[in-house]
Amino acid sequence: EVQLVESGGGLVQTGGSLRLSCAASGFTWGDYAIGWFRQAPGKEREGVSCIYTRIGSTYYADSVKGRFTISSDNAKNTVYLHMNSLKPEDTAVYYCARGTPYGSMWYWQDLYNYWGQGTQVTVSS
Repeated sequence: EVQLVESGGGLVQTGGSLRLSCAASGFTWGDYAIGWFRQAPGKEREGVSCIYTRIGSTYYADSVKGRFTISSDNAKNTVYLHMNSLKPEDTAVYYCARGTPYGSMWYWQDLYNYWGQGTQVTVSS
């Protein structure tokens, strides 16, 4: 059974940092990309970042470039999202997902077929 479990969310002040974790199981690590997405209240879910676990390629949304870093620990089947210089507009539920996107089209949500339950990130001003 494929499982993705996010953790690490919480409440932080503007300018602060958090590290989200996505622990995965039930599939062959390296055969898939792991993406991070977020959904703010009243807004559509959007792509944040993605890592192709076999080759290590990473992609970021323009809104988080230079502030967020995605990484993976292949021994632990875990992907991390390091979030620095957080802003109130980063407030959202963050989800990780497993998928087979095509290169730079990493944000196509239809190409992700398993999703975690989400973790809340709240950035206070």
